[in-house]
Order: sequence, then structure tokens, then C-alpha cells
Amino acid sequence: MQPFDFKGRTVFVAGGTSGINLGIAEAFAEAGATLAVLSRSQDKVDAATRRLQSFGGKALGYAADVRNAEATTAALKAAHEALGDIDVLVSGAAGNFPAPALGMSANGFKSVIDIDLLGSFNVLRGAHAFLRKPGATIVNISAPQALHPFPMQVHVCAAKAGVDMLTRVLAIEWGGDGIRINSVIPGPTEGTEGMARLAPTPERMQAVAKGVPLRRLGKKQDVANLAMFLASPWADYITGAVIPVDGGWSTNGAAGLT
Repeated sequence: MQPFDFKGRTVFVAGGTSGINLGIAEAFAEAGATLAVLSRSQDKVDAATRRLQSFGGKALGYAADVRNAEATTAALKAAHEALGDIDVLVSGAAGNFPAPALGMSANGFKSVIDIDLLGSFNVLRGAHAFLRKPGATIVNISAPQALHPFPMQVHVCAAKAGVDMLTRVLAIEWGGDGIRINSVIPGPTEGTEGMARLAPTPERMQAVAKGVPLRRLGKKQDVANLAMFLASPWADYITGAVIPVDGGWSTNGAAGLT
């Protein structure tokens, strides 16, 4: 049973064509929201849009690279023109590849910073003019690397820590506009590309699950539930928060991966 009702509300999900972000978009669609998604790949945008439309509501898709501020803002403007004020903005575009610092080029480091951190800034900054004021909610999708130092992940650790600080600063700056901004930190989540890269063998996956106090990997729906709660009236006095949804994994030192 869907516990949330987002009928009559517009949700824009940057990076919403795969993985956790698509799971979030699907949950909002199931809850009756009108959706818009953005991704670099037109094919992925088209596939995600068809999937979201299957829930019975309106869904639009836009192809743009979040590293390009002008293209990102143009997509947000087009969604606003088609759907009206954006009630919920989910920013989740991300890039990752495992590599030691000494085995990573400056361009490799920069590519993740540009997608994760600069991309998040471009999405949030570009969306501000098109958000409902007051009343809009922003949910940034962060990562455990923002909380814990992971070997082979210096670029992601730096980028996602920046995303969480971006959340906190803009919660202060935009609070007067009636905009709430929070970060969600998914723990190890099954069926995601990121988890497959960080735990590429069944043995490694089992070790991670064993390190979660609740003794299971997360599901995409677990993350979507928190995102919908933060976007709901039940969370009207929550802003500037960075919230793990990880079965207690972060309290256990991200066991199995660090």
C-alpha cells in the first residue's frame, strides 16, 4: 500500500533514469505525482519516461549533462513550462570508478567532482527559479563516502562530502524562500550499479550484508520511502539534515567495504 499521496504535485528527478534515482521516481509516480526526469542518455530518458507513464500519470524526460549548467537549466525551464512549478526536486546524478589516488589522473578525479558536486550545484542553482516558493522540497542523493573514508574512492569521498555541505549551506540561504533541502545517504543497496562495482563478488556482497546491523542489503524502495517522507508535509520542519538510510551500516564503520 502506498502511504504517500503526491497527486497534483510535480517531481523532477535529475539522474532519474536508472538505479536508486529511477526507483525514487517510480515511487513518486505510484503516489500520483507528475514526473520529469533528466539524464545524459536520450535512450535511457525515453525508456524511463515510458516506465513512469505506465503508472498512469504524466511523465516527461529531458536529455542533458548536469556538468553543463546552461543545458541543465534549459531542461528545468522546459519542465517548468510544461508542468508548472516544481514541488519536489531530487538531485542524484553521480559518477564513480574504483581507483587508488596514485593510480588516478587529475582528469579522472575532476570527472567525478564535476558530475557529483558541480552537477548537484548546477541542478539546484538552475532549479531555484522554477521551484514552488514557499513549499518546495529538495532531496540530494549523497553516498556513504560522504561519511566514511573508503580506499579507492578518494574522488567520490571528496565529491559527496561537498554535496552534503552544499545541502547545509543552501538550507540556510534558501530557507527564507520556504524551500527545504536535505541529503539522503543510501547504504549498500541491492540491484544497483554502484554496489556491483564496490562489491563485485558474492562473497564481498555477503560480507557487506553481514556488516549491516539489520543483516540485509537495502532496497531501492527503502531510499524512496525516505525521499517521499522528506518531501511530505510530515517533514515540514526538517531542513539541512543529512540522513543515512542504511540499516545502521554507518554506525558499524561501513563494515565489509572499508
